[in-house]
Amino acid sequence: MTTPNWVKDAIFYQIFPDRFAKSGRNPSGSLPFESWDSPPTIHGFKGGDLYGVIEKLDYLQELGINAIYFNPIFASASNHRYHTFDYYNVDPLLGGNDALKKLLKEAHKRGMRVILDGVFNHASRGFWQFHHVLETGHCSPYRDWFYFDQDRLHERRHWGAYPTPEEQHAIKQEGSLRAIGYQGWWNLPALPKFRIETPAVREFLLEVAEYWIKFGIDGWRLDVPGEINDDAFWQEFRNRVRAINPDAYIVGEIWHEAQRWLQGDQFDAVMNYLVTAAAIGFFGGPRVNMDVVNQCGGLQHRVHPGMNAYGFANELDRLFNLYSWDITSAQLNLLDSHDMPRFLSCTNGDKDSLKLAWLFMFTIPGAPCIYYGDEVGVDGGHDPYCRKSFPWDENNWDHDLLEYAKACTALRTDHAALRRGEYKRIHADGDVMVFMRSHNKEKVTVAFNVSADEKTVELALEKKHKVLFGKPRIEGNQVTLPPRSGVVIK
Repeated sequence: MTTPNWVKDAIFYQIFPDRFAKSGRNPSGSLPFESWDSPPTIHGFKGGDLYGVIEKLDYLQELGINAIYFNPIFASASNHRYHTFDYYNVDPLLGGNDALKKLLKEAHKRGMRVILDGVFNHASRGFWQFHHVLETGHCSPYRDWFYFDQDRLHERRHWGAYPTPEEQHAIKQEGSLRAIGYQGWWNLPALPKFRIETPAVREFLLEVAEYWIKFGIDGWRLDVPGEINDDAFWQEFRNRVRAINPDAYIVGEIWHEAQRWLQGDQFDAVMNYLVTAAAIGFFGGPRVNMDVVNQCGGLQHRVHPGMNAYGFANELDRLFNLYSWDITSAQLNLLDSHDMPRFLSCTNGDKDSLKLAWLFMFTIPGAPCIYYGDEVGVDGGHDPYCRKSFPWDENNWDHDLLEYAKACTALRTDHAALRRGEYKRIHADGDVMVFMRSHNKEKVTVAFNVSADEKTVELALEKKHKVLFGKPRIEGNQVTLPPRSGVVIK
């Protein structure tokens, strides 16, 4: 076994720290944050913090969550904190290192794991070593930490760290290295790209990874790790992290097939966006809004709203056989995230589509992950609208969705076959798809009807079968599924 055993039993909840919960412990007493309930903006801060998360751990526990994945929490001058300028300190606006220490203590007390977002392919303009080079040029001992234009290093041309309109145009024409003097990630001036081949850079990043594992976190979600095109780096990353905590979970943000990184020597899993795309297409069906879906480049050409049960089942068979079963069972399965429109918006607000997709996500191999707020009906298009503040006024919650989500988490928690069982396709035709999960002597059949009409399917049920979820009509081996419903039978 190469993946942490606990991940198979995990139910994750993804938190965007600035937007989940605000404790009232404003670090300076009166910082002017945006109104919590106002629409999100690209650069604005709402003031969510880790103390706020601590206050909501009981809520998460009642939801059935036992693992949290945080978007970046280290010091940064952006609300999403992918612009890291201090890898050793939690952002003061989030409560600093003491807040994380308390959060880990309280989460672990409840049996919850915590993984952090590791942004190791780029830093920010505020990162000390980068700023040092901007100030001292070729004299800086950090000159090999990034990709610099020699003319700027030797003061023959000025830096363009805050580019003029003309320099912005030049970036589009000739790239950031030539236009402003250094290589930005995706040519973005705010994100200088690390020179991973520099030994000092490698050691710095690996020591950061080790530091926070020693601090007590339970793993890393790696931001666009494929853009560090260096297997040896990720192999050493894994070895050093797992030497400290053999149960640490390492999951990469890879939007496509990831065989290269999932051989057991680099990552344990990836964020399973390929399953996301298939789920949107099948469960959303004619309700899918492709204009919204296509706001996310990672989903373009991957979502097929005309997908029928046969095509959906074929895609699942393909995806579940891409990697070893151990890795398939540890994949991070999600319906949406901070990087794409929310599932509700992708399906024109259709809550039945979301319910069906949830039941699917909670019954397939891999660890399910709920994006904060989905469970109470939060919607939103692409960034920044998928990053709304959590509506803590319960009058604004969709309680029916919340209870459905709780039922899904309880179902998975109560049945080992859904967490650890083998997967077998049973039926796939038209609008009906059925599969079985089996573990030891437990066999659980899961059936979906995405049609607006009742559908009847013949299933080989146990004589003493029990309906665990849904309201089918059963006569012998004839199972009639209500319109647009999911059914689970043991």
